[in-house]
Amino acid sequence: MVDTISRRKRSEVMRRVRSHGNASTELRLAALLRAHRVTGWRRQQTLPGRPDFVFRREKLCVFVDGCFWHGCPRHYREPASRVAFWRQKVARNRRRDREVNRALRAAGWRIVRIWECGLAGTRQARALARIRRALRAGPRKPAPG
Repeated sequence: MVDTISRRKRSEVMRRVRSHGNASTELRLAALLRAHRVTGWRRQQTLPGRPDFVFRREKLCVFVDGCFWHGCPRHYREPASRVAFWRQKVARNRRRDREVNRALRAAGWRIVRIWECGLAGTRQARALARIRRALRAGPRKPAPG
């Protein structure tokens, strides 16, 4: 599929995608947590990978990964132009996600990663259940060493 807008306009649109406060990801999960009275979370905490939601007492980090930017196996569609660039970009994002997970786990944190599509419609209950299970599990012990 050929892009229907100019390269300059596409670049402008992509620059406007926010790294936090995105309505289809973080704000949707924040509303879901509030609606179900899940408390104790903070946002924009200084931890590796800048988790979207942090439950400090339970040592739980929650990330909401955008389907496009993180290469959702179900919904990611590779752009028709600049294919090599986008393959590398998404691969770098996924590699960074794995590195962040390792660093946080080594420091004793639990991690829940939710796809953007996991916050749509009937999938919300499953995402909420994953977070609640992780909260009940309590903090991890840091890796020895």
